[in-house]
Amino acid sequence: MDGILPVYKEAGMTSHDVVFKLRKILHMKKIGHAGTLDPSVDGVLPVALGKATKTIEFLQESGKIYTGEVTFGFATTTEDLDGEVVESQPLSRPFTTDEIAVAMKALTGDITQIPPMFSAVKVNGRRLYEYARAGETVERPERQATIYRFERTSEPIFDETTGTQKFTFIAEVSKGTYIRTLAVDLGKQLGVPAVMSQLTRQKAGGYDLSQAHSLADIAEMMTTNGNVDVWLQPLDSAVAQYPHVALTDEQWAKVKNGIGLPKTALIPVADKIVVTYQGDVKSVFEWRADRNQYRPYRTFSIE
Repeated sequence: MDGILPVYKEAGMTSHDVVFKLRKILHMKKIGHAGTLDPSVDGVLPVALGKATKTIEFLQESGKIYTGEVTFGFATTTEDLDGEVVESQPLSRPFTTDEIAVAMKALTGDITQIPPMFSAVKVNGRRLYEYARAGETVERPERQATIYRFERTSEPIFDETTGTQKFTFIAEVSKGTYIRTLAVDLGKQLGVPAVMSQLTRQKAGGYDLSQAHSLADIAEMMTTNGNVDVWLQPLDSAVAQYPHVALTDEQWAKVKNGIGLPKTALIPVADKIVVTYQGDVKSVFEWRADRNQYRPYRTFSIE
């Protein structure tokens, strides 16, 4: 089986758990996921099978869409509900929808984020969560992210007893964005501590939640049909963002022997292009100015 299998990752398991279980369900080893989801987060997890594992880096390049809930009034070590409360500041009054809208707009566009201590970012060869679990602190590198859309999707609910306020949202973001941190930064815009109290990834790698299948459904399909071919997305879907160039017999004969492609009127100007032959995706080429031609960047098949 070669292709992309959009999986619905349930809350309570890691992305690695999904791959581990799929290897047993599908009876194959060559499996990899594109884009880690925190254990408490559910949603779409694109999983590459077989030759499609070479497309993982391209799947990770695309933006993502999340829906979730943010709560004002307290903060935790993990920036979500999994961590310990480290700051509590009950709200004396609820924020108005206009105040929330202004704060969310301020976090739309190109922003700078500092990743949470409980994250997989490496500093000096160690994951940040390793420092955090050891009770150590370390300077965290700034990350650039683009927030294309960040909007409230429900009326804010204020709890006078706890002094907290929460509402749901939708966020469309670039790769590398920390949604937990986006919630915390929203609180900072309003001068209060905040947490991400729920999160679902609706879209990743170009696949949305409607295309994703649970591990239970995948196991049932394997028992019934012996494969999941009907649910596999073609390798081409992972590189759909690049211009495609169909090669002639003569061009393919050269390309499969490692010869590059010159820039011509038939080849669009782009940093990367996808070359196909007889309808099949064969390789991703990148423009090499030093060679004045497109050269193989990632090859999927030379058959």
